[in-house]
Amino acid sequence: MRRRLRASVAAFFALPLVLAVAPSAHAAGPTTMTSGFYVDPDSSAKRWVAANPGDGRASAINASIADTPMAHWFGSWSGTIGTATSAYAGAAASQHKLPLLVAYNIYNRDYCGGHSAGGAASPSAYASWIAQFAGGIADRPAVVLLEPDSLADYGCMTQAQISEREGMITGALTQFNRQAPDTWVYLDAGNPGWASPATMAQRLHETGLRQAHGFSLNISNYYTTAENIAYGNAVNSELRTRYGYTKPFVVDTSRNGNGSNGQWCNPSSRRIGTPTQQGGGAEMLLWIKTPGESDGNCGVGTGSSAGQFLPEVAYKMIYGY
Repeated sequence: MRRRLRASVAAFFALPLVLAVAPSAHAAGPTTMTSGFYVDPDSSAKRWVAANPGDGRASAINASIADTPMAHWFGSWSGTIGTATSAYAGAAASQHKLPLLVAYNIYNRDYCGGHSAGGAASPSAYASWIAQFAGGIADRPAVVLLEPDSLADYGCMTQAQISEREGMITGALTQFNRQAPDTWVYLDAGNPGWASPATMAQRLHETGLRQAHGFSLNISNYYTTAENIAYGNAVNSELRTRYGYTKPFVVDTSRNGNGSNGQWCNPSSRRIGTPTQQGGGAEMLLWIKTPGESDGNCGVGTGSSAGQFLPEVAYKMIYGY
């Protein structure tokens, strides 16, 4: 998944952190209906540990990564999507835990980046897929991160393609609001190095942010929590000034323990960050990308494919080397 860097937006980091997280219209929501976050029993880290019990790295990877609640990603590989999301949300509900789900199948996915290119075959195919995704969750409590990169990945797209993408996202929000009333959906807002707060606020609003619970930051990237909170507050400042509202936001802290070194694709010497929790300066700090999963054929993951679990990368990320 592509995560480009732009130095031109760095100036916003000087903004005071005064906006924080705005109260949500969904005061009673999935976090109050559950007791803690769901640990995915079938994550790539869990599968690797189970398959390699004698490996000297297994204990550390299990304790520091695999046992941490993190998001489960759904796409074309997930089979019948309504069945898949129903099973996952149902398993979490049986433990009274809150599941984190990523919907990652939009038509022309990662169109400009290419490392995670793919997605649904057409806008109509996506509309059907996301409707079944939401229907599978139904009235169970859940958190959904909707289509990472989709609103930041505009660099090579025509206006017609942008409008088409925004329409797909707006349609997805309609489905979740209709079929999954106890799900909090977050539109992805990229990261602090991608688009300016003003640009991102406009994109979020035009795509239907009012219908969503909030927005997500730093998915699969490495910016520090403080940098993301500053950026999220700056986006909210633009939303409040231009459109008269603000929204809660969440931050992916899975790999931001050492911050960014300016590279987005399998950089070396990164570290896991604060485990999944409520609060922490945002509405929630979440592990959305699994530490140790490759960003693509690049950096310390040369020779790998996006999403492939790399145990040595995971192990080094625990200790920051």
